[in-house]
Amino acid sequence: MQVASPPVRPSQPTVESTREPSSVQRFYPPAIEEWRETGLPQTLLEALIVKYLFTAGEQTGRNVAKALALPPKPVLDVLQSLKNGQQAYYKDSATMGDFQYALSEGGRDRARKLLDESMYVGAAPVPFEYYVESVSAQSINSEKPGIKEVRTAFSDVVVPESMQRRLGPAINSGRGLFLYGAPGNGKTTMAERITRCFGTHIWIPHAIYIDGEIIKFYDPQSHIAVNSNGPSVLKGEVYDPRWIKIERPTIIVGGELTMESLELQFNPFTKITEPSVQLKSNCGTLVIDDFGRQRMPPVDLLNRWIVPLEKRFDYLSLSTGTKIQVPFDQLIIFSTNLEPRELVDDAFLRRIPYKVNVMDPPVEQYVELMKYTADLFNIEYVQEVIDDLIERHYVQCNRPLRCCHPRDLLLQIINIAAYNECEVKMTKEAFEAAVDNYFAVM
Repeated sequence: MQVASPPVRPSQPTVESTREPSSVQRFYPPAIEEWRETGLPQTLLEALIVKYLFTAGEQTGRNVAKALALPPKPVLDVLQSLKNGQQAYYKDSATMGDFQYALSEGGRDRARKLLDESMYVGAAPVPFEYYVESVSAQSINSEKPGIKEVRTAFSDVVVPESMQRRLGPAINSGRGLFLYGAPGNGKTTMAERITRCFGTHIWIPHAIYIDGEIIKFYDPQSHIAVNSNGPSVLKGEVYDPRWIKIERPTIIVGGELTMESLELQFNPFTKITEPSVQLKSNCGTLVIDDFGRQRMPPVDLLNRWIVPLEKRFDYLSLSTGTKIQVPFDQLIIFSTNLEPRELVDDAFLRRIPYKVNVMDPPVEQYVELMKYTADLFNIEYVQEVIDDLIERHYVQCNRPLRCCHPRDLLLQIINIAAYNECEVKMTKEAFEAAVDNYFAVM
């Protein structure tokens, strides 16, 4: 999908070039000065200010503006209007010509009514159409990562070059991907690093406004904020604080995934809407971990996503019943311990164009993983001990090697040494104890 620059209006975010002229442009939300630049109705600003003063108590005008992620001028204008209407009053004077504002009894009555309509208090939202434009400008489909990006993304883990060559085209396509194979071979670890191939960060809104409804979009549990979010004149980072810069999201859901979590979640008590999991993962990666072990049949999940996977957009319903078309812009990774053919038929498999079998590591990779992990844990590596481990506890027992075993066995050795108050060493006796514990019921 080609990224077209949206028509630039004073109230809209813009995109700016950060690479060669032929490459994708990066989205950036410029600073705003006037309320009209927000693209929101005036009544919404008044409601946000009144509700904030009701919940936070007396505040300076600039503190109100900061809490609502808005420039001071329109907030101070509305506060003055509320004072003239006897819904607020000056509690005290503050610095730089500002005042401490508090609600009158009439203002408090109005706040209670507004909170009955919606309990959302926080950063002012951005219009839904601005969010759609931001997704288009930051789309993973425009990144097209190659060999260099894939190698960089997997540089901190041991993934064979052959596996990277198989994953590379799937990552480059930005489309669906099956990762399947035995547990413990790093499918989730790979999925988490795939997002890094598509660039370092994106901008998302704190909240979205559509058809009178507020969707609280930014989720600290799912979105990792980039440290440089605070506006800095020295760094030249002056932007609309209704937006927040985050790492490209990697949303991982497992057996807890339900059909309800694929829809907008309207809370009838707070009157606030939460985004669906796929909406949260836009411009990033959505990992369906342990696919096939959800409480719903796999075919139901894929039926829900037939159109979005092909058309790159989805339909969600607001609390009013209004359906809205939303971007479906993420790489979906189905990670499973089961064979894909056991889960879905050929018609669905065609819609997931890439299937990568994450197989058990060969001995050479297992040894490399053991060396890497030993160095990570600051344990001296002893080759003859590992040779003995592989021969006696894998070859003779006909036990398959797994990528997770080096980490798990070395952690056992560390814990045993800590308990016995002795130095951590890679010895045959240490591995014997670790194996007895770890493989006891396997």
